[in-house]
Amino acid sequence: MAFDIRDYTRTSQAVQWQDLPLDEFRTNPLPPDTLRSLRYMCDVEYHTVCYLRDMLVTPSHKDPQVTAFMTMWNMEEFWHGEALAEVLNLHGQSIDYDHLKATRLKMGWRDKLDPLKQSLLANVVGQDFVAVHMIWGAANEWSAITAYNRLAELERHPVLTELLKRIAKQEARHVAFYATQARDRLARSKKAQKIARFALRKFWGPVGSGVMAESEVRHVLGHLMSGPDGRRAARSIDDHIGRMPGLSGLRIVENALDVRGVPA
Repeated sequence: MAFDIRDYTRTSQAVQWQDLPLDEFRTNPLPPDTLRSLRYMCDVEYHTVCYLRDMLVTPSHKDPQVTAFMTMWNMEEFWHGEALAEVLNLHGQSIDYDHLKATRLKMGWRDKLDPLKQSLLANVVGQDFVAVHMIWGAANEWSAITAYNRLAELERHPVLTELLKRIAKQEARHVAFYATQARDRLARSKKAQKIARFALRKFWGPVGSGVMAESEVRHVLGHLMSGPDGRRAARSIDDHIGRMPGLSGLRIVENALDVRGVPA
């Protein structure tokens, strides 16, 4: 299925939440476990700009469709963070720019070295790196949609559900771009298939695991992906990835759950 990048750039906009009856969170507040997961999601959405920074030093920046997409994608992800921050603020949890700065400073030298490592590796690989970037992005976006849908199912809070539905709808457009690009690029290159398979199997981690504390990663995975329904949702992400050229049989999400002892 083709992705119309011109239509996407013309229609991209910030997610809307100001029209929702947000005061309901004061009378019907969210429980602590849900707020903890929302805070994680909020921080990850705000951190998207760092992922964009790392990608702009790779061959991906030479492709005009990719850069057009990522410009709009970064903007939409920022506003996802703003929307979630508003919900957290209504529960007395302030997410301000000092907090975001502190989160990035905690990464230390790794944050400074990541763009250099990305640039060196990507430029050694060459154009096939773009295929890896695209399937990696698709895996992350499938994970994000699944996480938002799972949280909505578990919480069943009418206002939160509507907000998460709106965010997930935008994430669905993101995954459409990534998946379309990944499928096309992987189909054209056996080398790209081998590199992508190796990279996902060896280096992929749950979204946010490179930024957030491991204790928070374990909380979110346990909260959203435990039990039969959670495991089924995780398996669906792996199934999407496995349908890509050369990637059949990969179980990176289920493996991440198993490594962390998340019960099935």
